[in-house]
Amino acid sequence: MAVKRVLRYPHPSLKRKALSLPPESKARIARVAADLCDTMSGHEGCVGLAAPQIDEAVRIVVVDVSEHPRAPSSNGLLVLVDPMIVAAEGSEVAREGCLSIPDLTANVRRATEITVRGKTPAGEDRRIASEGFEARCLQHEIDHLDGVLFLDRVASLMADVFRRRRY
Repeated sequence: MAVKRVLRYPHPSLKRKALSLPPESKARIARVAADLCDTMSGHEGCVGLAAPQIDEAVRIVVVDVSEHPRAPSSNGLLVLVDPMIVAAEGSEVAREGCLSIPDLTANVRRATEITVRGKTPAGEDRRIASEGFEARCLQHEIDHLDGVLFLDRVASLMADVFRRRRY
């Protein structure tokens, strides 16, 4: 549909909890999903985006790590409506960044294996097992739906937050 402007912190929409859309909102779900895919593709190196980042307060995320060197495995392009983490295992601290906080990266602890339940934009149930970098990206984007930013998850703002060296 269109490449949208990505909101930057401290925009208040980034800290609000997103709402579920009723199934009869198929046209809006399809539009937001397409806008998310276009916007993600329009930012080189971007591997995920959540609807609140484009000022849509709805529970939709997109993730695609298939071309990323940190992702040994991938489920391809994931477009999920109302995603929910239903199982999580393991733990690892790794560096994260975000289009909404472009000047910083941080060390964040996340589960290494997760199972996510959600729906496709067409309303079909979807259950995804994910691990490693893709699992990290899914957790990051699902956090956006609850108004949680990666900086909210760092252990120490002094020791774990860094100025981005490359864009």
